[in-house]
Amino acid sequence: MPKRIGHVAIAVNNLEEAARFYKDVLGLKFSGIETITDQKTRAVFFKIGEASLELVQPTESDSALTKFLESRGPGIHHICFEVEDVEGEAKAILEKGAALVDAKARPGAHGTKVVFIHPKSTGGVLIELCERPKK
Repeated sequence: MPKRIGHVAIAVNNLEEAARFYKDVLGLKFSGIETITDQKTRAVFFKIGEASLELVQPTESDSALTKFLESRGPGIHHICFEVEDVEGEAKAILEKGAALVDAKARPGAHGTKVVFIHPKSTGGVLIELCERPKK
């Protein structure tokens, strides 16, 4: 069961250019740029209250995010819900008949484990489930 909204992700073509708006116009502070090799993306996070805003840019022409940008253009890409046990949540979602993008959890930003729920099961919204590393 989701604990809270972790972040809302916005797909961009140019991470540095997009980040300038959030830093210079809105005055948000970013935590630096991180490359998520497994997902072929680079991301920057802006903390807003308990949640974050993530700007995400593809690093490879064959990434899923590149295909998203080509078909839909820049804009909201997904919403992330934090969970305690991403593998358990993924199994429960499959048992309830929803489709996952990922067959199993994979590495995400900040050392997290993530799985994505396919938009065809959610009314058109890509949903990420994220488990933070245990301290």
